[in-house]
This record gives sequence, structure tokens and C-alpha cells, in this order.
Amino acid sequence: MKRTYQQTAVPQSLSNACKQNLVRTFAYAALCTGILFAASPASAQEYDLTMSVIVSPGDGYSILTQSVPERVQKATNGKVKVTVSDSLVPPAQIATAIREGRVDMSAALHTYLAADEPRMGIFNLPGLINNVEEYKKVGDAFWFEDTKKIWKEKWDAIVLANGVWCTQQLFSKEPIKTLADFKGKRLRVHNPQTAEVVNALGGKPVALPVPEIYPALERGVIDGLFTSTCVGNALEYWRLAKNVQNWSLGPLNGWAILANPESWNKLPPDIQKQVAGVMDQIQEEAFSRHAEFVGNAVKKMESEGVAFWVAPDSERAKLMQPQYIGPAYDAWYKRAQEVGFDGKAYIEKVRSVLGKQ
Repeated sequence: MKRTYQQTAVPQSLSNACKQNLVRTFAYAALCTGILFAASPASAQEYDLTMSVIVSPGDGYSILTQSVPERVQKATNGKVKVTVSDSLVPPAQIATAIREGRVDMSAALHTYLAADEPRMGIFNLPGLINNVEEYKKVGDAFWFEDTKKIWKEKWDAIVLANGVWCTQQLFSKEPIKTLADFKGKRLRVHNPQTAEVVNALGGKPVALPVPEIYPALERGVIDGLFTSTCVGNALEYWRLAKNVQNWSLGPLNGWAILANPESWNKLPPDIQKQVAGVMDQIQEEAFSRHAEFVGNAVKKMESEGVAFWVAPDSERAKLMQPQYIGPAYDAWYKRAQEVGFDGKAYIEKVRSVLGKQ
């Protein structure tokens, strides 16, 4: 049986209404599509960066570097995520890890590199730079720019910020309040210049990584150590080394937040600018809050019965004699010559900035 299908006519008014609705629907869809494409993958992309640090509880170094993830996330509206870890690379490799691309960022210590590049250790030379104000003054005058170039040339690293450790103290089991008290003492040191001075005083400088220090104190392997006021407090070295003395031997140490160039250049210019703003703030706080960080550590130790001792000017004058500090400068000058720069002229430049000529 053949069926006949009759087409139902659509009223012209309804047909026009449908057309209008279709036009509006397609226009809306096109608008949404345009918005989606306008939000390009580059602007919506998130960047994950790894940052290596060393163990340094209580110090401004740790307080500020641990704040990097939150600060960067806020500044970049969540586009950059930084993961900070103290177990990514060994402390001695924290700079080379940047050069090798093992991490995107790191917070490296100049002191660890001073034997290879003496300009990284100017603040460890006895009597040259004695406080954070002098350190910043020399840094702002030329040293920050000099080391920025050195970081790039030797470690292929971009400097994002400079910082400073809490003031260094000598924690010891027995009092060391005269030059004669140094004789025979086995003291952990963290830079070649202080090692030279301790050796000239008749002591025995010892190099030890941080995790081995407390056990070494317990077993009598060392009689004391030079370390940051803040770290000494947080790791409670004062429980075994109850005498805390300030001889102003390498009283300051610097650190720098570095970036691997390849990782840094993956960030769009606007995001680089946002991250750089965070790093400028961190550098400013590293110096402006230095006294706060040190003061908090001192108060905590004093509450535990620790008494601080500062070498009087008369004893410091004895320490600054050529027979004790001369070897440190001589070794520094020798290494400068090997590296290829005039060490004496460099130190005179530092002294000129500080008005110590």
C-alpha cells in the first residue's frame, strides 16, 4: 500500500522566529569560541619550578626561601608553582645543580665556593667586612654586580636575589676568650679564610657537613664550631657547646637565589617581571630584617641560660696582628692570582668603599 506523506506548511512568522533564534544561537557560540581562543595557551599555562635549599632552620635564609612558593604564587596569580626542598641535591652541589639543569632554582652559599672563586668569600677575610651594613654597602657599590657576572660565567646561573646569614658565633665546649684558648682546639669552620686564622692561632680547623656537627660534638670529635647565631639556636648546639662567643672571624656569609637560564627563559616576560618583583622584596628583607632574625635567636638562647660574649677591642687588636690574619690574606691573594685578577687591588676597592684605607 502506497502511503502519501503530506508536508505540513510552516507559518512564515514561525519560520522567521526560528531563523532569528538560530542566528542568535550561532552568534553566541561564536562569541564563546572567540573567548576561548583569546585565552591563549601561553597565558593560561602554569609553570612548575623546583628550588633546592640547604638545611638552615631558624635563619633568615630559611625563613625567606621557604616563603618563595607563597609569594610567587600570589604575584603570578597562581601561574607559577615553586616547590622548595632541602633534599634535592647535596649542599656542596647546590650551585653546580643549576649549571647542570638538575633544578630550576636554588639558594646557594657564596662561602661554599670561596676556595674556587675567592671573590665569593670577601666577607670571610678577618677585619674587612664586620657587619651587615658594611656588607650591603660593598654589595650595592660593586660586589653584587661583580658576583652576578661570576655566577653567570662560571655556574651559568641568573641571580634573582642576594641575602645574608645571621651573624656568625663561635660555639665551644670550653671558653675561648683569649688567643691562647684557641690552641689545640678542634673547631669546625665553613670557609678557607677562617681555617687559615684558626690554624695560625694553633687550633685545628675541621670541615664537617651540618648533619655531622651535633654527633661530632657529642663524641668529642670537635671542641666547637663557627656557625650562624640562628642555626646554632635552632639546632641547639648550645646544649653541648655552652660558650657562645663573637670573635668577628668571618662574621657574615652571603647567599643568593639563582635560576637556571633555560628554566627562567621559559617564563613569559610579564611573569618574569612578577617573579623578579618578589625577589627584590626578599633581598630587601634579607638585609632590613637581619637584626630581627639575630635578635630572636639570641633571646631564645638567653631564655635557656646561654650567656653571650663579645671579644673586647683589646683582644680583637691582638687577633688582627699580621701573624694571625696574614696567612688568610696571603692564601686569598694567591688564589686570586691563580683565578686571574689582582687580589690586592680588589681588597683596596672594598676598603675604599668602606672608608678603611
